[in-house]
Amino acid sequence: MGPDSSSARARPWCGAEFPGSTRFLTAAAAVFAAFVAAAPQSACAEALEVASADQATAVDVQPQRGSETGLPIPRFVSLKSAEVNVRRGPSLSHQVDWVFVRRGLPVEVIAEHGNWRKVRDHDGAAGWVHHSLIRGARSVIITAPEALLMDEPSLQARPVARAERGVLAWVEECAPVWCEIEADGYDGWALKSALWGVGEDEVIK
Repeated sequence: MGPDSSSARARPWCGAEFPGSTRFLTAAAAVFAAFVAAAPQSACAEALEVASADQATAVDVQPQRGSETGLPIPRFVSLKSAEVNVRRGPSLSHQVDWVFVRRGLPVEVIAEHGNWRKVRDHDGAAGWVHHSLIRGARSVIITAPEALLMDEPSLQARPVARAERGVLAWVEECAPVWCEIEADGYDGWALKSALWGVGEDEVIK
């Protein structure tokens, strides 16, 4: 499911290659653009009243939990094996629809039943796998045409590598907008918008 890491690899940053990444950098910079308009005082006062009313009646909504593990649903995990059968239902008697052939691939657990977990991949395909074939170690896959790995979580930081679509990387840390990842021996910070395998607002220490 997706290109093998041998054909899509992170590689060292080369200054001469910078023009080829201008379009990506421009699009990434747009993520940080914001336009703030001053609201009339009356509108602000009304908003404060609504917020106060909401606080008084707010109900603490708990995240959905798996019936077998008590862990959050959905949640991201990675494949433990280089060959994982994906079945149509939660038992060995169900047909194998396809086989994952990439160890470490991130998948999202969306349901639990006994020893089986329904998972979804970055292409949106879903099926059931045995719980012994997944683990909590976090990985991501590059889904943008390319992702720059920076030495700091900032667009003004120094690029250290560039990872192409399909590269698999291990997560070391995530902030609201950036994740520090390791791919093919290169370590750096990449924008979450270029990755699949972490929640939009997820923070990982």
